[in-house]
Amino acid sequence: MDWLKAAQQLRHDGQPGVLVTVIEVRGHAPREAGAKMVVSGDRTWGSVGGGNLEATAVARARDMISSGAAEPEISEAKLNPHARTEHGRQCCGGVVRLLLEPLPVPQVVALFGIGHVGYELARILSRLPVQLVLVESRAEQLDRVRLADVIDGSADVSIHHTLLGEQVLEQLPRGAHVLIMTHDHAEDFALCDAVLRLPKPLGSIGLIGSAVKWTRFQAQLADLGHGPEEIARITCPIGLPGIAGKDPATIAVAVAAALLEKLGARVAEAVGT
Repeated sequence: MDWLKAAQQLRHDGQPGVLVTVIEVRGHAPREAGAKMVVSGDRTWGSVGGGNLEATAVARARDMISSGAAEPEISEAKLNPHARTEHGRQCCGGVVRLLLEPLPVPQVVALFGIGHVGYELARILSRLPVQLVLVESRAEQLDRVRLADVIDGSADVSIHHTLLGEQVLEQLPRGAHVLIMTHDHAEDFALCDAVLRLPKPLGSIGLIGSAVKWTRFQAQLADLGHGPEEIARITCPIGLPGIAGKDPATIAVAVAAALLEKLGARVAEAVGT
């Protein structure tokens, strides 16, 4: 796999990485300006020249991954017998400058239920740099023609037709944001129960519905053994307060606005807010 495919694969898998690029060469060096390498926590793809130059770049890239660095940085390596690093010496005689750019890990948003509101919400979220997981038990709601403008957005979209949304829940990564808005209250409740049983922490959990629906769900979840702190992890009703209206598009805007606050500054900057 080349460095470009590796970067795409890391993005698809939700794994962090660093793109290392030779941006300047003075004198003799093993690679020319423009050479690239992708570094993950345990692998590399491509090369910026091998030897201590590359080993030092890989070590620094993995430090950036471990610390969660988001800003790029530039490093300079002198390739002469007097420039010793912990990885040894290179005697090419030149000087190489490297740009190390963290590859953003897209946040995951999973929508359970792609009915009227779910569809409008998916349309909005598909314009954001996120991994958008669409889950629906009704095959007709996932028709590719219906979802054409969602699939064509900038988000990485995956579509799951399943009668048991709990199976998709189990596959979500840590920190994923979950929105439960199916056409069936029984399906909603089963997903609420399942999401509270997940051993991994999630970014947020939202349930569409009225205060009456939520009061009933809270009592039923308590009957199944979920404690008050667990149940409080679910937000219901969802949406930014103050945005009035009951039509699907308005509800979707309110939900997207509230979710954008949770997704954080990285996504907000990407959409110019």
